[in-house]
Amino acid sequence: MYESYYQLRDKPFQLNPDPRFFFASKGHKRAFAYLEYGLSLGEGFIVITGDVGAGKTLLVKSLLKKLENGSYLIGQLVSTQLDADDTLRSVAAAFGLQAEGMTKSALLKSLEDYLRLAVRQNRRPLLIVDEAQNLDPRAVEELRMLSNFHENDKSLLQSFLLGQPEFRDTIQSPEMLQLRQRVIASYHLGPLDRSETIQYIVHRLNTAGWQGNPTFSEDAFDIIHQFSAGVPRRINTLCDRLMLFGYLEERNVLDSAAVQEVISDLRQEVHHQEPRAHQSQPPATLGQVGQGYAPQPAPSAMALSEDVEVRLASMERSINRLIPLVRKVLYTVTAGKENE
Repeated sequence: MYESYYQLRDKPFQLNPDPRFFFASKGHKRAFAYLEYGLSLGEGFIVITGDVGAGKTLLVKSLLKKLENGSYLIGQLVSTQLDADDTLRSVAAAFGLQAEGMTKSALLKSLEDYLRLAVRQNRRPLLIVDEAQNLDPRAVEELRMLSNFHENDKSLLQSFLLGQPEFRDTIQSPEMLQLRQRVIASYHLGPLDRSETIQYIVHRLNTAGWQGNPTFSEDAFDIIHQFSAGVPRRINTLCDRLMLFGYLEERNVLDSAAVQEVISDLRQEVHHQEPRAHQSQPPATLGQVGQGYAPQPAPSAMALSEDVEVRLASMERSINRLIPLVRKVLYTVTAGKENE
């Protein structure tokens, strides 16, 4: 929608992980090097962790883009609370094998035969498991067992495990000792710093065909980095809405005030609201008062009124910005029908 207004070829801040928009920050460069190093060894596990939206999936997709030469046989698995048996079936399905109704022994035999044939045909089987933090320990153990398949002392399967930070706790547990011994490289993706945040935004704009319109003020970058905490997905969400705001307001300069206004709107939306604080202690009983706990006073009518006014003002701003958007959409549709 705003692409044509700013004369862009693509949407620069889409959430879909597109390898064309991969930005090699210091952390992503190092993680990418670890992935390539692991591929050169051709065995074991490589573990990449990072917070939600850190760019793990895009990192691997960018690597896979370099492997489109037919020499790799790639199976991709997005883990969603899989148990041990489901994990084996999902791995088989990821490589296109029939898995339903088979016993575990038959399933393992089918997988081994398939992987062995691939290696004999000079193809490297590679399994990529995303959201690995959702795997229970028994499921992770099943993946480790698959790494035992060999052909002439050559591993039949190599695996990349991508997960959120809690997956590191799973790997560090005592029962994961054998898996840890097979991890040949691991890396944790951290957030972008302020300088990298600016470079990231400019990189994505340039990739989309940016010609300098709109421009961003320095203080706008400061607030974007502060709000996003340097997490790429949060940067994308904020900047996408900021570009839409600029289009609706017909602005060619996006400053800190514009960013703050967009952030204010985002904070009214469910997926950007902070979790509500829950009362951690029960209501005070007689005898508890004065022992480190005091009942909290109910909010005053004035405070409630002010909160309602703030929310109504925010809703009004959002509606006022939607009106010109609706008008533009209706104009576009009407003009298109007239030209038919």
